[in-house]
Amino acid sequence: MNRTLILAAAMAALPLAVSAHEGHDHGTTVGDLTVTGAYARSTNPKAGAAFMTIENKGAADCVLTAVSAPEVTDRAELHTHREENGVMSMVPIESVTVPAGGTHALERGGDHVMLMDTKTPLAEGDELALTLDFGACGQVPLTVKVDNKAGMPAAHAHGAGHGAAAN
Repeated sequence: MNRTLILAAAMAALPLAVSAHEGHDHGTTVGDLTVTGAYARSTNPKAGAAFMTIENKGAADCVLTAVSAPEVTDRAELHTHREENGVMSMVPIESVTVPAGGTHALERGGDHVMLMDTKTPLAEGDELALTLDFGACGQVPLTVKVDNKAGMPAAHAHGAGHGAAAN
């Protein structure tokens, strides 16, 4: 009788476990590429940035050469941060390589996607359609949510927006 009660309780809890799990970012997978943790930030009405982790399960490197977001901007660009003469600056880059069997993070302070001259300001909670172009490895369409608190150190998450840049 105890086994029957335990089984009944477990079966009753199963829908709760499934629905709780649905909220997690399982990522978007196309071919050998999986993109997880994608989000965008914007503290400037004419610009934003997108961040994510890209995993390549394939046997060959995959090279991200372009990003498009036509509903948001005609200028989605790959950028990175570089130190020049003791000053950090953001500069455009031609590509980002995701090594075979490895990952590459597009993150604040490093490689990222810039959304320049946005058609309308990006508001907290907005969802953006992006497409990552990896050439021979394929294209990965994503829906990215604007979350201005994501990726911030815990001490700063409560005070987001104190003049912080989009990336």
